[in-house]
Amino acid sequence: MAEPPHGSTAPEHPGPPPTPRRGRRRRLRPRRRAAGLRGTVAVTLLGAVVPGSGLVWTGRRLLGLLVLVPFLLVAAYAAGTASRVADLRTLIDLAMDPARLKTLAAAALLGLAVWAATVWLTYRQARPVRRSRAATVAGHAVVLLLVAVVGAPLGLAARYATVQADLVETVFEEAPRSATIPRDVTVADPWGGRERVNLLLLGGDGSDSRAGVRTDSLILASIETATGKTVMFSLPRNLMRAQFPEGSALHELYPDGFTGDGDPAAYMLNAVYGQVPLLHPGVLGASADEGADEGADALKLAVAGSLGLDVDYYVLVNLRGFEQVVDAIGGITVDVNEPVAINGNTDAGIEPTAWIEPGPDQHLDGFHALWFARGRYGSDDYRRMERQRCAVDAIIEAADPMTLLRRYTGLAEAGMDIVTTDIPRDLLPALVELGLRMKDAKVRSVVFKPSERFSSADPDYDHVRATVARAIDPPERAVRKADPDRARGTEGSCAWTGEDRQAPSEDAAGQLPG
Repeated sequence: MAEPPHGSTAPEHPGPPPTPRRGRRRRLRPRRRAAGLRGTVAVTLLGAVVPGSGLVWTGRRLLGLLVLVPFLLVAAYAAGTASRVADLRTLIDLAMDPARLKTLAAAALLGLAVWAATVWLTYRQARPVRRSRAATVAGHAVVLLLVAVVGAPLGLAARYATVQADLVETVFEEAPRSATIPRDVTVADPWGGRERVNLLLLGGDGSDSRAGVRTDSLILASIETATGKTVMFSLPRNLMRAQFPEGSALHELYPDGFTGDGDPAAYMLNAVYGQVPLLHPGVLGASADEGADEGADALKLAVAGSLGLDVDYYVLVNLRGFEQVVDAIGGITVDVNEPVAINGNTDAGIEPTAWIEPGPDQHLDGFHALWFARGRYGSDDYRRMERQRCAVDAIIEAADPMTLLRRYTGLAEAGMDIVTTDIPRDLLPALVELGLRMKDAKVRSVVFKPSERFSSADPDYDHVRATVARAIDPPERAVRKADPDRARGTEGSCAWTGEDRQAPSEDAAGQLPG
């Protein structure tokens, strides 16, 4: 075929028309808008109750499903495990696990942020394009109210979880460096097969005029692990010749009791905490490790040897912070049987600045509760010991779950500053359960005060141990009736003894009310 002449162009032959692409054309789904303020509020509420559903309704399907599907999965998981989570022991375990608490707090805050953003976006997508200024203001108000109503509890839960985690980590060690705590306990058997656990409660009275802390309040709580029934033994701070258990290093140093040359005040029971580490550093081995409390271990041994009971753990509360604790639980209610001085010094002739007047069912704030527990002017150590025991009873009574929940943040923050203990962190769930049983069980009290058989200056420790043994395992009721003085012994009462209320009967001697 001949080529076209030079300079000419080939004729154009139109080919077949191009074949159109097969497939569906993507159509944009129009955004749905609610009709009026009521419709907008209804869709927003739907998105608040079932996050993501409101976005799906408005046409934002992908975004809505990204929120809706995880929400439904979490809701299904929560529903399936609700019975297990609601179990008391599970909740206690959670409350005593700092890692899980912090994870829970972070999850609550993240969930709140995602939920609030979803509600806001749902409102923005659902509201009409044309609306009045009043409708706009009302819509914003609804969204803010929803976020506040739901966000406040979640934010509070996150706050409580964080504070609780800090409290557990600050006060309780995973493995306390102590020479005197039980070594045969496990999570499965937190009491090591013991029928009783003995907890030494100490009130440390710090002062700017002296170094260290003086343990002026000493109460041993012996708690029956199965029932929570408790006997509290109050020891005088000026108890002399405190005994150490045979076989201990301190018994070898003080076979006749804690005594020596010099100032007798340096060898009273309340001096053991400070004097033993000063005179014999490292005598108890593990207690000398960094971070351990050698004074507390020495005092536990002194109380154990004197009472004839093993002392498992201790809790030391600095009385400087006692006021904070009482205020944090909203105060305590006690019977005041005699005027109690605020300030004042009998030996120096300094008069009190005020008095707590006698009367039944007096509600005391932290300041007055502190002086109720420590006031000495015109009184003696033994009446003060009874008041301290009554204050402990009142705190147990006031610490109901709702009060603790309302005031927990302040109580926990106060506890971090003033509490020292050798209770292991793993033991906390079992101890909390025991505390709940203890609150509903009978609590008896024995106060060692001067009598024909007891003198703090020259104590008969055989009599002391026999009294402890009778209190732990009481004789038959007939024996108590036959010898009421023996039954009552040195036991005290927190009941009002004024004219307008009947004093405790003789048959009830030694048993605390409520």
